[in-house]
Amino acid sequence: MLQDKDRIFTNLYGMHDRTLAGAKARGHWDGTAGIIKKGRDWIIDQMKDSGLRGRGGAGFPTGLKWSFMPKESDGRPAYLVINADESEPGTCKDREIMRHDPHTLIEGALIASFAMNANTAYIYIRGEFIREREALQAAIDEAYDAGLLGKNAAKSGWDFDLFLHHGAGAYICGEETALLESLEGKKGMPRMKPPFPAGAGLYGCPTTVNNVESIAVVPTILRRGPSWFAGFGRPNNAGTKLFGISGHVNNPCVVEEAMSISFEELIDKHCGGIRGGWDNLKAVIPGGSSVPCVTGENMREAIMDFDYLRNELGSGLGTAAVIVMDKQTDIIKAIWRLSKFYKHESCGQCTPCREGTGWMMRVMDRLMRGEAEVEEIDMLWDVTKQVEGHTICALGDAAAWPIQGLIRNFRDEIEDRIRVNKQGKASLAAE
Repeated sequence: MLQDKDRIFTNLYGMHDRTLAGAKARGHWDGTAGIIKKGRDWIIDQMKDSGLRGRGGAGFPTGLKWSFMPKESDGRPAYLVINADESEPGTCKDREIMRHDPHTLIEGALIASFAMNANTAYIYIRGEFIREREALQAAIDEAYDAGLLGKNAAKSGWDFDLFLHHGAGAYICGEETALLESLEGKKGMPRMKPPFPAGAGLYGCPTTVNNVESIAVVPTILRRGPSWFAGFGRPNNAGTKLFGISGHVNNPCVVEEAMSISFEELIDKHCGGIRGGWDNLKAVIPGGSSVPCVTGENMREAIMDFDYLRNELGSGLGTAAVIVMDKQTDIIKAIWRLSKFYKHESCGQCTPCREGTGWMMRVMDRLMRGEAEVEEIDMLWDVTKQVEGHTICALGDAAAWPIQGLIRNFRDEIEDRIRVNKQGKASLAAE
């Protein structure tokens, strides 16, 4: 279990002062200029050594991603864009950083931008986050007034501007290239890759898009050293991580824990156990709504990190939004509701996703009511495979995976419902 002295986010619950004075009292903005003076290569090497993988869901090594940015400018400016469009159902971790510990993000933005030769960064915040935007903007204004942003930011010799941009509430704008389109004032629709953002991103300039948590942990890693951060979790799954546990636990919460903590320890220590006891656990979605669900018995032994959940359970850590479902849950209805969400949020650019999400939702609707044929389960599986991997962005995969998880793990339940519905109709007809 993570000790308090090792926590990066020391005001996650808003119990302390979130202003600049409070942040400084908790150790933020300490020696920022000294870190920057050590140079770009040093910072990027430290990030690589720390083993930090992106906290937005994909888990790509952060230091490696930064190293893709051009070393020398060809005349174009470079940009850091921070993805605060936290719209994945079940995910509520970045919101707590922006509400209660915003200076971790602002200081991280300065250091990360310097490492990538960017004088400007944008934070793209979710349309529904009104109060979070106010808290973050107030913190940015404080940092400007204190000389931590702007010309010669934090007396580092580096000029740096940070802008907060409010989205309009579209889930698709959480996809990095759709986010860039939206930031440019266009319709939020994903771009084809290549070119990748590091070559041509915002306004056609070299750009890196990072998650809020990925950037907010940077200053602490550089202050304490990469080996400290790499000391948590299994190899290739380093560091501390914010977990957002919701659903049928006794005490839903957002908590910072060490990577590779066991699922059982995470739930028992921080959530007071499963509602109705461990025998009442039916299923868990371990990483936000776009990863496949896992059965309760498989999940109980699980290790909460990228590699275990993907390789051993065919799911993923994603954003570490752990959605817990007990045996009172109608799992078919739960997955139908997710398929409805993805149908609603598809941008409509790619045919498999535009047509497939609606088709999958309609079949799920009939399966939920037991009004389908058993053969349609396999047909639905085939359609998810035709959507998965055949779209510009990962929304098609995100729509297909929850349904695949349902069919893989709870097929008998779908078949039972169809059978019961048929029997009910037959008995009514007999009457």
